[in-house]
Amino acid sequence: MEDKIERLKKKYDLTGQKLDSYLEGLLLSNYLSYWEYIHLDTLLSLQTPKTDFPDEKIFVIYHQITELYFNLCIHELEQISVNGINVTDNGRILGNNKIIDIDYFKSRLKRLNSYFDSLIQSFDIMIEGMDHDQFTKFRMALLPASGFQSAQYRKIEIASTNLINLVDKEERDQTVDDLSVSELFQKLYWKKGAIDLKTNKKTYTLKQFEKKYSSDLIQWAEKFEGANLWSKYEDLKKRNLVDQELVKLLKAFDDKVNVSWPMSHLKSAARYLQQKNKGKVTEATGGTNWKKYLSPRFQKRIFYPSLYTKQEIDDWGKNYVKSIFNPK
Repeated sequence: MEDKIERLKKKYDLTGQKLDSYLEGLLLSNYLSYWEYIHLDTLLSLQTPKTDFPDEKIFVIYHQITELYFNLCIHELEQISVNGINVTDNGRILGNNKIIDIDYFKSRLKRLNSYFDSLIQSFDIMIEGMDHDQFTKFRMALLPASGFQSAQYRKIEIASTNLINLVDKEERDQTVDDLSVSELFQKLYWKKGAIDLKTNKKTYTLKQFEKKYSSDLIQWAEKFEGANLWSKYEDLKKRNLVDQELVKLLKAFDDKVNVSWPMSHLKSAARYLQQKNKGKVTEATGGTNWKKYLSPRFQKRIFYPSLYTKQEIDDWGKNYVKSIFNPK
């Protein structure tokens, strides 16, 4: 006990503060409770459905949980980005890039994969956990809001790969990767995912999203230029430190984010938006082109294309899509 008190005294002496004052404050402080620590009362007050349909609360809470998981992913991505030391050339710092330890990298990738496993598995709540009739009614009160507007998901994508890999498939082959971040940002795939199906113009959902988040997302992309997951992999490869476990973890993450997660949404959309009467399709909330936008087969979003064979790329998401729309 005396040793601990002495170490505490040294700690506060270094900042010119007195240990006595902190000890007195500790005597006066109340004990910390679980509900105070996680702000439980505040958390449970954040569900504000717009209708009286009971299942709308499920819809709200599920999306809030999803955003919390996204935030955990962003936390890990930022740790990977800042971990290590700056790469230098004769004392000159090269952008945001930092050398990373492979074990640290793999441990964080395992966390990211675990978070997405939970997200993917939990999507059954959206697929089977709501009354179909209630959903088709209360969703009309949510316009023009859409899950499309999740800026955190966009941040996960941007921090995971070089920006060129997120350019819309129809423009990707014609786009040069030496364009500025701002120029590439204007070509990202999801912008075409919120084009009005009738007018071929930007939906109000997209306009709202761009107004609120474009500047923030461009800054985020600049921050992760040379510091995204693929850049970290390339750093390790240059130092001959890449192993098969790391490759496997990256490919698993790629599959979870770009195939399994959007396919979970596609299964949900197929249930709630694909009407039974002659396959008539209902527009997604916000007017997004949900079939083409969500389908990995159409977009071929791949974070790490050089890790796959041509056949694997050609078949990207193909079997998963068939299992949804053409079940045996």
